[in-house]
Amino acid sequence: MTSIKVKFRPSADAEREGAIYYQIIHDRKVRQCSTPYRAFPKEWQTRFREETRRDVERLTRIVRRMESRGTVLSADDIVEEFKLYRSRYSLFRFMESVIMNLKECGKIRTAETYTATLQSFSRFRRGRDLMLDEITPDIIQAYEAYLRVRGAVPNTTSFYMRILRAVYNRAVESEAIEQRNPFRHVYTGTERTVKRAIPIAAISRIKNLELPRGSKMDFARDMFMLSLYLRGMSFVDMAFLRKKDRADNHVTYRRRKTGQRLDIAWTKEMQSIVEKYPPNPTQYLLPILTNPLSDERIAYRNRASCINRQLKTIARMTNLKIPLTLYCARHSWASAARTKGIPVSIISEGMGHDSEATTQIYLASLETSVIDRANALIIRSV
Repeated sequence: MTSIKVKFRPSADAEREGAIYYQIIHDRKVRQCSTPYRAFPKEWQTRFREETRRDVERLTRIVRRMESRGTVLSADDIVEEFKLYRSRYSLFRFMESVIMNLKECGKIRTAETYTATLQSFSRFRRGRDLMLDEITPDIIQAYEAYLRVRGAVPNTTSFYMRILRAVYNRAVESEAIEQRNPFRHVYTGTERTVKRAIPIAAISRIKNLELPRGSKMDFARDMFMLSLYLRGMSFVDMAFLRKKDRADNHVTYRRRKTGQRLDIAWTKEMQSIVEKYPPNPTQYLLPILTNPLSDERIAYRNRASCINRQLKTIARMTNLKIPLTLYCARHSWASAARTKGIPVSIISEGMGHDSEATTQIYLASLETSVIDRANALIIRSV
Protein backbone atom coordinates (compact mmCIF):
# COMPACT_ATOMS: atom_id res chain seq x y z
CA MET A 1 0.00 0.00 0.00
CA THR A 2 1.36 3.39 -1.01
CA SER A 3 0.25 6.72 0.40
CA ILE A 4 0.89 10.02 -1.45
CA LYS A 5 0.08 13.30 0.25
CA VAL A 6 0.69 16.98 -0.50
CA LYS A 7 2.45 18.69 2.40
CA PHE A 8 3.61 22.19 3.26
CA ARG A 9 6.72 23.31 5.12
CA PRO A 10 6.47 26.96 6.26
CA SER A 11 9.53 29.15 6.17
CA ALA A 12 11.22 30.08 9.46
CA ASP A 13 10.92 33.65 8.21
CA ALA A 14 7.24 34.69 8.23
CA GLU A 15 7.97 37.15 5.42
CA ARG A 16 9.09 34.39 3.06
CA GLU A 17 7.17 31.70 1.23
CA GLY A 18 7.23 28.13 2.42
CA ALA A 19 7.79 24.96 0.35
CA ILE A 20 5.22 22.49 -0.98
CA TYR A 21 6.41 18.89 -1.10
CA TYR A 22 5.03 15.37 -1.43
CA GLN A 23 5.11 12.78 1.31
CA ILE A 24 5.36 9.22 0.01
CA ILE A 25 4.82 6.30 2.36
CA HIS A 26 5.43 2.75 1.17
CA ASP A 27 5.93 -0.28 3.42
CA ARG A 28 5.95 2.10 6.36
CA LYS A 29 8.94 3.96 4.96
CA VAL A 30 8.50 7.71 4.54
CA ARG A 31 10.19 9.75 1.85
CA GLN A 32 9.83 13.36 0.74
CA CYS A 33 9.84 14.67 -2.81
CA SER A 34 10.48 18.38 -3.31
CA THR A 35 8.65 20.62 -5.80
CA PRO A 36 9.39 24.04 -7.30
CA TYR A 37 6.20 25.43 -5.77
CA ARG A 38 6.46 28.13 -3.10
CA ALA A 39 3.58 29.80 -1.23
CA PHE A 40 2.55 31.48 2.01
CA PRO A 41 0.69 29.41 4.64
CA LYS A 42 -2.73 30.89 3.84
CA GLU A 43 -2.54 30.19 0.11
CA TRP A 44 -0.58 26.96 -0.35
CA GLN A 45 -3.70 24.75 -0.56
CA THR A 46 -5.23 26.76 -3.41
CA ARG A 47 -2.42 28.49 -5.29
CA PHE A 48 -0.94 25.37 -6.92
CA ARG A 49 -3.98 23.10 -6.71
CA GLU A 50 -3.92 22.08 -10.39
CA GLU A 51 -0.14 21.54 -10.46
CA THR A 52 -0.09 19.39 -7.33
CA ARG A 53 -3.13 17.42 -8.53
CA ARG A 54 -1.26 16.52 -11.73
CA ASP A 55 1.84 15.53 -9.77
CA VAL A 56 -0.15 13.25 -7.49
CA GLU A 57 -1.69 11.67 -10.61
CA ARG A 58 1.82 11.14 -12.02
CA LEU A 59 3.04 9.56 -8.79
CA THR A 60 -0.02 7.32 -8.66
CA ARG A 61 0.51 6.28 -12.27
CA ILE A 62 4.16 5.49 -11.56
CA VAL A 63 3.20 3.27 -8.62
CA ARG A 64 0.51 1.53 -10.67
CA ARG A 65 2.86 0.93 -13.60
CA MET A 66 5.64 -0.45 -11.40
CA GLU A 67 3.24 -2.72 -9.57
CA SER A 68 1.71 -4.03 -12.82
CA ARG A 69 5.18 -5.02 -13.99
CA GLY A 70 5.79 -6.93 -10.80
CA THR A 71 8.65 -4.60 -9.91
CA VAL A 72 9.83 -4.70 -6.32
CA LEU A 73 9.59 -1.04 -5.38
CA SER A 74 10.43 1.14 -2.47
CA ALA A 75 9.56 4.71 -1.55
CA ASP A 76 12.98 5.73 -2.88
CA ASP A 77 12.20 4.04 -6.23
CA ILE A 78 8.99 6.02 -6.53
CA VAL A 79 10.75 9.31 -5.82
CA GLU A 80 13.55 8.56 -8.31
CA GLU A 81 11.09 7.52 -11.01
CA PHE A 82 9.12 10.72 -10.47
CA LYS A 83 12.26 12.85 -10.78
CA LEU A 84 13.18 10.99 -13.96
CA TYR A 85 9.71 11.59 -15.37
CA ARG A 86 9.89 15.34 -14.74
CA SER A 87 13.30 15.55 -16.44
CA ARG A 88 12.35 13.41 -19.46
CA TYR A 89 8.68 13.81 -20.28
CA SER A 90 8.19 17.47 -20.99
CA LEU A 91 7.02 17.98 -24.57
CA PHE A 92 10.11 19.86 -25.71
CA ARG A 93 12.59 17.41 -24.17
CA PHE A 94 10.65 14.39 -25.38
CA MET A 95 10.44 15.75 -28.94
CA GLU A 96 14.15 16.51 -28.90
CA SER A 97 14.86 12.89 -27.95
CA VAL A 98 12.58 11.66 -30.74
CA ILE A 99 14.34 13.95 -33.24
CA MET A 100 17.75 12.67 -32.12
CA ASN A 101 16.56 9.08 -32.56
CA LEU A 102 15.27 9.82 -36.06
CA LYS A 103 18.63 11.29 -37.05
CA GLU A 104 20.47 8.27 -35.68
CA CYS A 105 18.20 6.05 -37.79
CA GLY A 106 19.07 8.06 -40.89
CA LYS A 107 15.58 9.57 -41.20
CA ILE A 108 16.94 13.07 -41.73
CA ARG A 109 13.97 14.53 -43.60
CA THR A 110 11.52 13.26 -40.98
CA ALA A 111 13.73 14.69 -38.26
CA GLU A 112 13.62 18.06 -40.03
CA THR A 113 9.81 18.05 -40.12
CA TYR A 114 9.68 17.21 -36.41
CA THR A 115 12.15 20.02 -35.70
CA ALA A 116 10.02 22.49 -37.68
CA THR A 117 6.95 21.43 -35.69
CA LEU A 118 8.78 21.80 -32.38
CA GLN A 119 9.97 25.29 -33.35
CA SER A 120 6.47 26.31 -34.40
CA PHE A 121 4.86 25.05 -31.18
CA SER A 122 7.64 26.65 -29.12
CA ARG A 123 6.87 30.02 -30.76
CA PHE A 124 3.21 29.52 -29.92
CA ARG A 125 4.17 28.81 -26.30
CA ARG A 126 6.70 31.67 -26.29
CA GLY A 127 9.38 29.20 -25.29
CA ARG A 128 7.47 27.84 -22.28
CA ASP A 129 7.70 24.06 -22.09
CA LEU A 130 4.96 21.86 -20.63
CA MET A 131 4.65 18.29 -19.48
CA LEU A 132 3.17 15.82 -21.94
CA ASP A 133 0.23 15.06 -19.68
CA GLU A 134 -0.56 18.79 -19.55
CA ILE A 135 -1.47 18.78 -23.24
CA THR A 136 -5.23 19.34 -23.37
CA PRO A 137 -7.78 19.85 -26.16
CA ASP A 138 -7.91 23.55 -25.22
CA ILE A 139 -4.15 23.98 -25.73
CA ILE A 140 -4.21 22.15 -29.06
CA GLN A 141 -7.22 24.15 -30.28
CA ALA A 142 -5.49 27.37 -29.25
CA TYR A 143 -2.42 26.30 -31.26
CA GLU A 144 -4.62 25.58 -34.29
CA ALA A 145 -6.13 29.08 -34.00
CA TYR A 146 -2.62 30.55 -33.64
CA LEU A 147 -1.55 28.91 -36.91
CA ARG A 148 -4.65 30.06 -38.78
CA VAL A 149 -4.25 33.67 -37.66
CA ARG A 150 -0.74 33.56 -39.10
CA GLY A 151 -2.02 32.44 -42.48
CA ALA A 152 -1.36 28.70 -42.33
CA VAL A 153 -3.52 26.75 -44.77
CA PRO A 154 -5.47 23.73 -43.46
CA ASN A 155 -2.95 21.21 -44.81
CA THR A 156 -0.09 23.00 -43.03
CA THR A 157 -2.04 23.12 -39.78
CA SER A 158 -2.91 19.44 -40.14
CA PHE A 159 0.75 18.62 -40.85
CA TYR A 160 1.86 20.10 -37.52
CA MET A 161 -1.04 18.49 -35.66
CA ARG A 162 -0.28 15.03 -37.02
CA ILE A 163 3.35 15.27 -35.96
CA LEU A 164 2.44 16.45 -32.47
CA ARG A 165 -0.11 13.65 -32.21
CA ALA A 166 2.51 11.11 -33.27
CA VAL A 167 4.84 12.36 -30.52
CA TYR A 168 2.02 12.26 -27.99
CA ASN A 169 1.13 8.70 -29.01
CA ARG A 170 4.75 7.63 -28.60
CA ALA A 171 4.59 8.81 -25.00
CA VAL A 172 1.34 6.89 -24.52
CA GLU A 173 2.92 3.73 -25.93
CA SER A 174 5.84 4.09 -23.53
CA GLU A 175 3.28 4.32 -20.68
CA ALA A 176 4.62 7.71 -19.65
CA ILE A 177 1.14 9.22 -19.95
CA GLU A 178 -2.44 8.02 -20.38
CA GLN A 179 -4.33 8.52 -23.64
CA ARG A 180 -6.68 11.49 -23.31
CA ASN A 181 -7.12 12.26 -27.04
CA PRO A 182 -6.24 15.99 -26.92
CA PHE A 183 -6.32 16.19 -30.74
CA ARG A 184 -9.93 15.09 -31.13
CA HIS A 185 -11.26 18.59 -31.86
CA VAL A 186 -8.65 19.78 -34.41
CA TYR A 187 -8.29 19.09 -38.11
CA THR A 188 -5.81 16.31 -38.93
CA GLY A 189 -6.94 15.39 -42.45
CA THR A 190 -5.71 16.52 -45.85
CA GLU A 191 -7.46 18.73 -48.36
CA ARG A 192 -7.06 18.55 -52.10
CA THR A 193 -4.33 21.01 -53.02
CA VAL A 194 -4.62 23.66 -55.72
CA LYS A 195 -3.92 22.17 -59.12
CA ARG A 196 -0.23 22.47 -59.94
CA ALA A 197 -0.13 20.80 -63.34
CA ILE A 198 0.46 22.87 -66.47
CA PRO A 199 -0.61 21.82 -69.99
CA ILE A 200 1.77 20.37 -72.56
CA ALA A 201 1.58 23.59 -74.60
CA ALA A 202 2.91 25.56 -71.62
CA ILE A 203 5.70 23.02 -71.08
CA SER A 204 6.67 23.44 -74.74
CA ARG A 205 6.87 27.22 -74.26
CA ILE A 206 9.18 26.71 -71.28
CA LYS A 207 11.31 24.24 -73.24
CA ASN A 208 11.68 26.58 -76.24
CA LEU A 209 12.17 29.79 -74.26
CA GLU A 210 15.30 31.71 -75.29
CA LEU A 211 17.49 31.96 -72.18
CA PRO A 212 21.19 32.85 -71.75
CA ARG A 213 23.05 29.54 -71.85
CA GLY A 214 24.57 28.73 -68.48
CA SER A 215 22.44 31.26 -66.60
CA LYS A 216 20.54 30.46 -63.40
CA MET A 217 17.27 30.52 -65.32
CA ASP A 218 18.67 28.15 -67.92
CA PHE A 219 19.72 25.74 -65.18
CA ALA A 220 16.31 26.00 -63.50
CA ARG A 221 14.56 25.26 -66.81
CA ASP A 222 16.86 22.26 -67.39
CA MET A 223 16.09 20.79 -63.95
CA PHE A 224 12.37 21.31 -64.50
CA MET A 225 12.52 19.52 -67.85
CA LEU A 226 14.67 16.73 -66.41
CA SER A 227 12.13 16.16 -63.67
CA LEU A 228 9.41 15.90 -66.31
CA TYR A 229 11.45 13.57 -68.53
CA LEU A 230 12.19 11.37 -65.51
CA ARG A 231 8.48 10.67 -65.02
CA GLY A 232 8.00 13.54 -62.58
CA MET A 233 10.91 12.51 -60.38
CA SER A 234 10.98 14.56 -57.17
CA PHE A 235 13.88 16.99 -56.83
CA VAL A 236 15.29 15.25 -53.76
CA ASP A 237 15.50 12.00 -55.73
CA MET A 238 17.12 13.85 -58.64
CA ALA A 239 19.69 15.50 -56.37
CA PHE A 240 20.75 12.21 -54.77
CA LEU A 241 20.64 10.10 -57.94
CA ARG A 242 24.04 8.38 -58.11
CA LYS A 243 26.19 7.70 -61.15
CA LYS A 244 26.05 3.99 -60.40
CA ASP A 245 22.23 4.17 -60.53
CA ARG A 246 22.54 4.55 -64.31
CA ALA A 247 23.38 1.42 -66.28
CA ASP A 248 22.34 -0.14 -69.59
CA ASN A 249 20.53 3.03 -70.63
CA HIS A 250 18.32 2.89 -67.55
CA VAL A 251 18.24 4.68 -64.23
CA THR A 252 17.28 2.53 -61.25
CA TYR A 253 16.72 4.10 -57.86
CA ARG A 254 14.59 3.98 -54.72
CA ARG A 255 12.29 6.84 -53.83
CA ARG A 256 13.52 8.52 -50.67
CA LYS A 257 9.94 9.12 -49.56
CA THR A 258 8.59 5.57 -49.88
CA GLY A 259 11.58 3.33 -50.57
CA GLN A 260 9.90 2.01 -53.72
CA ARG A 261 12.28 0.88 -56.47
CA LEU A 262 11.78 2.53 -59.88
CA ASP A 263 13.41 1.88 -63.25
CA ILE A 264 13.41 4.59 -65.96
CA ALA A 265 14.76 4.43 -69.50
CA TRP A 266 17.53 7.01 -70.05
CA THR A 267 16.66 9.02 -73.18
CA LYS A 268 18.57 11.31 -75.50
CA GLU A 269 16.61 14.30 -74.11
CA MET A 270 17.95 13.58 -70.62
CA GLN A 271 21.46 13.01 -71.92
CA SER A 272 21.51 16.29 -73.87
CA ILE A 273 20.76 18.24 -70.68
CA VAL A 274 23.42 16.45 -68.63
CA GLU A 275 26.02 17.01 -71.35
CA LYS A 276 25.53 20.79 -71.09
CA TYR A 277 27.34 20.73 -67.72
CA PRO A 278 30.85 19.71 -66.62
CA PRO A 279 31.19 16.17 -65.25
CA ASN A 280 30.04 16.05 -61.62
CA PRO A 281 33.09 15.49 -59.35
CA THR A 282 30.87 13.85 -56.72
CA GLN A 283 29.17 10.43 -56.73
CA TYR A 284 25.96 12.00 -58.02
CA LEU A 285 24.78 11.84 -61.62
CA LEU A 286 23.05 15.20 -62.13
CA PRO A 287 24.70 18.65 -61.81
CA ILE A 288 22.88 19.53 -58.57
CA LEU A 289 25.20 18.53 -55.70
CA THR A 290 28.60 19.28 -57.18
CA ASN A 291 30.75 20.27 -54.19
CA PRO A 292 32.09 17.16 -52.41
CA LEU A 293 32.94 19.25 -49.33
CA SER A 294 29.52 20.82 -48.82
CA ASP A 295 26.78 19.80 -46.42
CA GLU A 296 24.54 17.88 -48.82
CA ARG A 297 21.25 18.61 -47.06
CA ILE A 298 21.94 22.36 -46.94
CA ALA A 299 23.22 22.38 -50.53
CA TYR A 300 20.11 20.52 -51.72
CA ARG A 301 17.75 22.96 -49.99
CA ASN A 302 19.65 25.99 -51.32
CA ARG A 303 19.57 24.61 -54.87
CA ALA A 304 15.84 23.88 -54.68
CA SER A 305 15.11 27.36 -53.34
CA CYS A 306 17.19 29.06 -56.04
CA ILE A 307 15.61 27.00 -58.82
CA ASN A 308 12.08 27.74 -57.63
CA ARG A 309 12.83 31.47 -57.58
CA GLN A 310 14.04 31.30 -61.18
CA LEU A 311 11.02 29.22 -62.21
CA LYS A 312 8.70 31.96 -60.99
CA THR A 313 10.44 34.36 -63.35
CA ILE A 314 10.12 31.82 -66.18
CA ALA A 315 6.40 31.51 -65.40
CA ARG A 316 5.96 35.26 -65.92
CA MET A 317 7.95 35.13 -69.16
CA THR A 318 5.70 32.36 -70.52
CA ASN A 319 2.43 33.91 -69.27
CA LEU A 320 1.68 31.17 -66.74
CA LYS A 321 -0.87 32.14 -64.12
CA ILE A 322 0.27 29.68 -61.45
CA PRO A 323 3.45 29.85 -59.33
CA LEU A 324 5.81 27.53 -61.23
CA THR A 325 7.88 25.22 -58.99
CA LEU A 326 9.83 22.00 -59.38
CA TYR A 327 6.87 20.12 -57.99
CA CYS A 328 4.75 21.29 -60.94
CA ALA A 329 6.81 19.00 -63.17
CA ARG A 330 5.61 15.97 -61.20
CA HIS A 331 1.98 17.03 -61.37
CA SER A 332 2.37 17.92 -65.05
CA TRP A 333 3.76 14.49 -65.97
CA ALA A 334 0.74 12.81 -64.42
CA SER A 335 -1.66 15.25 -66.08
CA ALA A 336 0.02 14.86 -69.48
CA ALA A 337 -0.09 11.09 -69.17
CA ARG A 338 -3.79 11.18 -68.42
CA THR A 339 -4.54 13.45 -71.41
CA LYS A 340 -2.72 10.93 -73.62
CA GLY A 341 -5.09 8.22 -72.48
CA ILE A 342 -2.53 6.35 -70.41
CA PRO A 343 -4.29 4.17 -67.79
CA VAL A 344 -4.23 5.40 -64.21
CA SER A 345 -2.58 2.16 -63.14
CA ILE A 346 0.43 2.88 -65.40
CA ILE A 347 0.64 6.48 -64.19
CA SER A 348 0.57 5.30 -60.59
CA GLU A 349 3.31 2.76 -61.19
CA GLY A 350 5.37 5.21 -63.19
CA MET A 351 5.38 7.79 -60.40
CA GLY A 352 6.00 5.29 -57.62
CA HIS A 353 2.67 5.85 -55.88
CA ASP A 354 2.75 2.70 -53.81
CA SER A 355 0.65 4.45 -51.14
CA GLU A 356 -2.38 4.56 -53.46
CA ALA A 357 -3.95 1.47 -51.95
CA THR A 358 -6.97 1.43 -54.23
CA THR A 359 -4.80 1.31 -57.34
CA GLN A 360 -2.36 -1.19 -55.88
CA ILE A 361 -5.14 -3.65 -54.98
CA TYR A 362 -5.57 -4.64 -58.62
CA LEU A 363 -2.17 -3.44 -59.84
CA ALA A 364 0.56 -6.02 -60.08
CA SER A 365 4.09 -4.88 -60.89
CA LEU A 366 3.93 -3.58 -64.46
CA GLU A 367 6.70 -4.25 -66.92
CA THR A 368 9.11 -1.34 -67.06
CA SER A 369 8.91 -1.31 -70.85
CA VAL A 370 5.20 -0.42 -70.68
CA ILE A 371 5.92 2.58 -68.48
CA ASP A 372 8.92 3.60 -70.60
CA ARG A 373 6.73 3.64 -73.73
CA ALA A 374 4.30 5.88 -71.87
CA ASN A 375 7.16 8.18 -70.86
CA ALA A 376 8.47 8.32 -74.41
CA LEU A 377 5.01 9.33 -75.61
CA ILE A 378 4.99 12.27 -73.22
CA ILE A 379 8.55 13.37 -74.09
CA ARG A 380 7.74 13.40 -77.83
CA SER A 381 4.71 15.57 -77.13
CA VAL A 382 6.73 18.37 -75.55
